[in-house]
Amino acid sequence: KRAAAYAAVDAHFGNAPGYVGIGSGSTVSYVVDRIRQLSDERIGNTGFVPTGHQSRELLRDAGLRVVRLEDVPGRISVAFDGADEADGRLNCVKGGGGCLLLEKLVAIRSEVFIIVADQTKLSRVLLTSCHRGIPLEVIPSATPYVLSELRSLGSTDPRVRDGAPAKLGPCITDNGNFIIDAPFPPLATSGAVVELAESLKGIVGVVEHGIFWRGDRRPDKAFFGGAGGGWERVEVRPE
Repeated sequence: KRAAAYAAVDAHFGNAPGYVGIGSGSTVSYVVDRIRQLSDERIGNTGFVPTGHQSRELLRDAGLRVVRLEDVPGRISVAFDGADEADGRLNCVKGGGGCLLLEKLVAIRSEVFIIVADQTKLSRVLLTSCHRGIPLEVIPSATPYVLSELRSLGSTDPRVRDGAPAKLGPCITDNGNFIIDAPFPPLATSGAVVELAESLKGIVGVVEHGIFWRGDRRPDKAFFGGAGGGWERVEVRPE
């Protein structure tokens, strides 16, 4: 993971970019670690846009300038984030850390979107290894209806994510919503990814879902860390 994160930063952190998005997940700490090692001239007055509490604290501890997304006037130069799973076309499932809405907003605002993950997160077919399923941020009062709709779409056992062991009751997002994890069968084709992403978006009460696809924003490139300190770069393939 470290080698992949360092390679991603070295390749895509330009000279004093205006704004840089920093996502969530275990690999993001390596991204921030590498940025800390850059020269003051290269970092300049860059504003760093976190997608949640974890990345915000990492940036503050690193002494980097934190900027809220709503205070960014234009585009974000580049965003670095993790992923729960990605296929060969870089359709991704994200949101295991519960920050999928802000992660997607930052990605959409970014000129370049990069993910960094462990090699085990790369699958030939999406939803092969992400057994918890697709995370969805849901308005609490809509939860029973959304669960019913997910079952009708073929989700085998959708559940409201528990906040344990940190807290009793449901996991609450930074926006005050619930997270539902919805397992689905593997998405063997690009058409299946599109169909499910659009269907989930159409459920009343769903604020956002964790499929990052060509209909909103999938990564431009991904850096996957392998055994022995190696890494692999994957770019979006044409449909």
